[in-house]
Amino acid sequence: MTHKEILLIGDIGGTNARFALADNEQPGFSHDMTLQCADFAAADLAIKHYLSAIGAASPDVICLAAAGPVVEGRVRFTNNPWSIAAAELGNQFSTPKLRLLNDFEAIAYSFPYLTGKDRLPIGPSKRAPVDAAHYTVGILGPGTGLGAVGLRKHGDLLIPIAGEASHGGFAPESQLQIEMLSALRERYDRVSAERFVSGPGIENIYWAMCRIHAEERPQLTAAEIFDRAADSSDPRAAESVQVFFEILGQVAGDYALALGAMDGIFIAGGIVRRYPELLVNSRFRAGFESKGRYRSLLEQVPTELILHEQPGLLGAAYCALELARS
Repeated sequence: MTHKEILLIGDIGGTNARFALADNEQPGFSHDMTLQCADFAAADLAIKHYLSAIGAASPDVICLAAAGPVVEGRVRFTNNPWSIAAAELGNQFSTPKLRLLNDFEAIAYSFPYLTGKDRLPIGPSKRAPVDAAHYTVGILGPGTGLGAVGLRKHGDLLIPIAGEASHGGFAPESQLQIEMLSALRERYDRVSAERFVSGPGIENIYWAMCRIHAEERPQLTAAEIFDRAADSSDPRAAESVQVFFEILGQVAGDYALALGAMDGIFIAGGIVRRYPELLVNSRFRAGFESKGRYRSLLEQVPTELILHEQPGLLGAAYCALELARS
């Protein structure tokens, strides 16, 4: 690079759009700002607002992580009305170096740069620490939806395995879960894992629990349910959160088996990061290990919570830096 280029990065979900400027020397970022997607009709308007707010010129590189599959250079968001086409966005900002990637693909790229303070163990692990040069891990994150990605590292090669695993069908593992699935089938033609393990998912669980127990309660938001569980003011909310974490563990265990991610499953996302004690003291690990003939294998697999506040931006910063150097 002949001059200090402006590397714009973003992590855009169903609710929030986070922007920052990537460091020019190593994976990192500054000038981060969170905007509400609902406040802007399109992504380019949010980007222009951000650049104006921080007084930055048009970027030389744009790398955006988005909550949806990237198909033929375009992403259509699963949980917000925006659509982004790489070619159109590049033309709008006269930026030849532009990359769109799935938001959890970006989190995967951040993984090698997470430090010990960025991770919190969930339950015991009998496995030796990850070999820094060779590993396969999986990452799951409940938010507006449920994100999922795998990562394989082989020497200097990082290979994210992005997909839409959260939209696989939900498999109940208890009589209560069977009853909840039956209740939710009245709301949805098809019930995927995301219908339980996400912000709207905890609301679905609470609604189903009240229905099963024939209780008339006002519908609560995800934040209200977690807050009431945290301060022990609502037994039904506390029970719903326990079920939420148990199902998250079940889904995480399935994902570990599907990927062969024996080096660890890592949980990301703001919902869980705000309530680490609830997670650590939950039935998450019991759900994770409950795999019948494969229990002994899953008992060996470590599970950890990612505490870094913006792993998606950190991964996007890595990609932007690689793009600038290309």
